[in-house]
Amino acid sequence: MAHATATRSLQSAFLGRWQQENAASLEEARRALYRFVQNRLSLVGLGLILALVVVALTGPLWAPYPADATGAIHAADRFLSPQPGHLFGTDELGRDVFSRVVLATRLALVSGLIILAVAISIGVTVGSIAGYFGGWLGESLMRVTDMMLAIPGIFLALAITAAMGPGIIHAIMALSVTWWPGYARLVQGQVQAAREQDYVEAQRSIGARPGRIIFLHILPNMISSVIVKASMDFGFAILSLASLGFIGVGAQPPTPEWGEMISYGRQFLPQFWWYSTFPGLAMFVAVFGFSMLGDGLRDVFDPKSRI
Repeated sequence: MAHATATRSLQSAFLGRWQQENAASLEEARRALYRFVQNRLSLVGLGLILALVVVALTGPLWAPYPADATGAIHAADRFLSPQPGHLFGTDELGRDVFSRVVLATRLALVSGLIILAVAISIGVTVGSIAGYFGGWLGESLMRVTDMMLAIPGIFLALAITAAMGPGIIHAIMALSVTWWPGYARLVQGQVQAAREQDYVEAQRSIGARPGRIIFLHILPNMISSVIVKASMDFGFAILSLASLGFIGVGAQPPTPEWGEMISYGRQFLPQFWWYSTFPGLAMFVAVFGFSMLGDGLRDVFDPKSRI
């Protein structure tokens, strides 16, 4: 008993000391959370994203007709309208649209995550090198970046997928290649400004290597900008992937994908409206959710942006 009491006292003392040492950081975190909560649409966006994540993780467990994502055909159930048992109706092959929309959620979120992870990795690396070293190396890297930015991303992605062939993997690769220049431009400007700061000069004076200075001292101070941009880009990455699927160079049947479902469903409008409507609504929810979350994160990390 005495040992347990002593342990609790020691833990309380340690916690109190930690809170005292990090009082400024804790206060800033509290204010940031308050700013986020004040933006009601951001909370709505967060709720929608959490719901989509839950659907993506658990959908295969409770989707009523999981086989409809793997090429099943039910000729007798073609074009059933929304009803109990088929909440979103069925398509031209009798497949349950609700099950396919649910199972397509995982593909959309995972694809968006991969696209942004690759784009951020390339963009941050290129922008950091260009911003820190400058000179001919920085100019060369940024001219390549500007050339990429001058070409509409969706057109470049379409050209890449046309050359590589249709398929979800090729679509993800194409969008990753077209998405990194925005991050390179964002990071380059901030690194260029930060390299003259006193804390960077102090690291140089003690012989720190450029890689250590960039990744351990400069980038952590600008990670908030990357997070905000990524949160707003996520929805548009999903939309771009759906656009490639709509054109026919993204996910291929029978893989369920929102853009591909909308493309096939438009052939049967307006009579069988549910075929395209429900995948479109799912895509709208995803884009809206990430846009609202990004707006809230911008308020958290840069409250002056609201003025």
